[in-house]
Amino acid sequence: MSLTPYRDRYETIKRRTFRTALRTLLETEYKVLGSRKILDLLADDIEDLHKEFFPAAGDVAVGEIVFRTTKDDGQRQSYGKRAEEYATITVKLPLVTEEDIERRIYYRKGDLNSNYEHQASRDIEQMVRLLKSAKAQSGLLTGADLSVLMNRSLTTIRKYLAVHEKKTGEILPLKGYVLDQGSRPTHKGIIITLYEQGISPADIVLQTSHSLTAVDRYIKQYDQITKLLKKNLDEKAIQEITGRSMKVVREYITLYRTFNTTKNPTL
Repeated sequence: MSLTPYRDRYETIKRRTFRTALRTLLETEYKVLGSRKILDLLADDIEDLHKEFFPAAGDVAVGEIVFRTTKDDGQRQSYGKRAEEYATITVKLPLVTEEDIERRIYYRKGDLNSNYEHQASRDIEQMVRLLKSAKAQSGLLTGADLSVLMNRSLTTIRKYLAVHEKKTGEILPLKGYVLDQGSRPTHKGIIITLYEQGISPADIVLQTSHSLTAVDRYIKQYDQITKLLKKNLDEKAIQEITGRSMKVVREYITLYRTFNTTKNPTL
């Protein structure tokens, strides 16, 4: 007696999958026409997307949160581009750690500012952890993301970023910084300072969390402007030749003079 009929009956159990149901749905309900291979590829992509957005509970540790954010894939900020048009990625962020809990168990000193300072220190540590964790998973958080995750106002988040940067000199991998939104002189200053110290662009990337493209762009602009400055061209002429704003031209000139006045006092 042939075992084929029995095998067929059991094989159907293995085919009762999300992928199979999805392929059937595309064929019957949405009338997606095409080869079985195309439908299989569509089903695979949708299944992968579902797994990314809704990971299994066992894949998320205690204290972690699943969050959807901008993907760090080398894209640049464009003012004509809507936020939802940027590539996104799902990341798992260490929102609460055992250290966080321990740090809440502390002796109240009694002075008026101790509690606030303790909270600010704890918040900044959490902020740094969230930003670096997202970046390690190819994700970029915004100030608004941090505001929601940490339950702090945008003003407070900006203050925390400034405090950390002033204290450590480190530029954290915030979306706006990495995608180079805006033109904060501090970032130019840190990158060009490292460049003037002879540090390679690759190492500058590691120290500033900027992309290599952004670092190379800053250095290229700086070199272009300083070469023109050495030819004794004035700010207006440099601005017209480079097409940069006068503000940017002046920032680079100031940086150059900061590092090179002693070498050439006439500049």
